[in-house]
Amino acid sequence: MIELVLLPGLLCDATVWRAQADGLSDIALPIVVDYGARDSLTAMAECALDSAPKRFALAGHSMGARVALEVMRIAPERVEHLALLDTGIHTLRPGETEKRMQLVELAYREGMAALCDAWLPPMVHPDRVQDSALMQPLREMVTRFTPERHEAQIRALLNRPDPAPLLSAITCPTLVGVGRQDAWSPPAQHEAIAQAVPGANLIVFEHAGHFAPCEAPDQVTTAMRAWLSA
Repeated sequence: MIELVLLPGLLCDATVWRAQADGLSDIALPIVVDYGARDSLTAMAECALDSAPKRFALAGHSMGARVALEVMRIAPERVEHLALLDTGIHTLRPGETEKRMQLVELAYREGMAALCDAWLPPMVHPDRVQDSALMQPLREMVTRFTPERHEAQIRALLNRPDPAPLLSAITCPTLVGVGRQDAWSPPAQHEAIAQAVPGANLIVFEHAGHFAPCEAPDQVTTAMRAWLSA
């Protein structure tokens, strides 16, 4: 059995990885990392390493993929397989701090339900916004967080390191995956990542937005099964 460390993204927990944890249970032992109140990607990566066995496969979604790259900076020799889903490697963009802090302030002022209403719908395929089977578990996930933990994760993202120099040194089997309709982290962004990682395999998940592991669970699980077999 492969020990598979799964890293959630912003305001995410094991809910995001449920389909893959179940669908790969015949070949992998999943470990979903909880970052707690950590407010830097480095601290989150160290938390992941503390939770992980000596050698493991590593998959990150969204912010979790940035954490995965920080794991690769700290301890690349421990990672046997790497998957980066619905993510980016760009540094801070103009206006990003202001936009993210507006959401932080919204959560403190009106609560996590209000934040969820503003943040979550644009993250999924437009056709799925009214799909309660998809949206209700995601909404419950987001509203389990507190404004304080949300702020800690936002500060981690605002102070993120530049992972681009790491990519050319990655030698393990690497999957780069993205939802076709991911408006937050579009496919072109992932093409650049895949081109920078030697031998990386790029897969686009059809009819899915930023939450591809939940929106296209069978496609993502199939891709990860092939990746783990590489």
